[in-house]
Amino acid sequence: MDLILWRHAEAEPGEPDLGRRLTSKGHKQAERMAAWLEARLPDSCRVLASPADRAQQTALALKRKFKVVPEIAPGASVAALLAAASWPDAREPVLIVGHQPTLGEVAAFLLSGEDVSWSVRKGAVWWLTNRVRDQGNAVVLKVVIGPDFV
Repeated sequence: MDLILWRHAEAEPGEPDLGRRLTSKGHKQAERMAAWLEARLPDSCRVLASPADRAQQTALALKRKFKVVPEIAPGASVAALLAAASWPDAREPVLIVGHQPTLGEVAAFLLSGEDVSWSVRKGAVWWLTNRVRDQGNAVVLKVVIGPDFV
């Protein structure tokens, strides 16, 4: 199964946190990453987004149906995000549009087993896959890319 972590693009500061919207730069970041993703995502990919406005605006740039999942809101735990994605048991690839530090914590946990947070830049994508081998499962990092590189 592929798990694609997409951090929301640049957002305006302010309160309430869930109502923060993308800046004009954020819209451009989301559009660039969405075009890159669209060329690579299988049609069967499920898209899950945080209830935060900025995450939903980022997901909208992909022009695919997505489901808003309250369990991946800002401050979500690694366990909550992995449960929402049905990791590692889902048969279909899953794209999560979410937040720091959760996305960085998920990447660190899956790739190193450590309880730390790695930095995921605004608008960036981390694409992971769960590879099943004779010796068991292994998580492999397929790509890390930010909107400045597409």
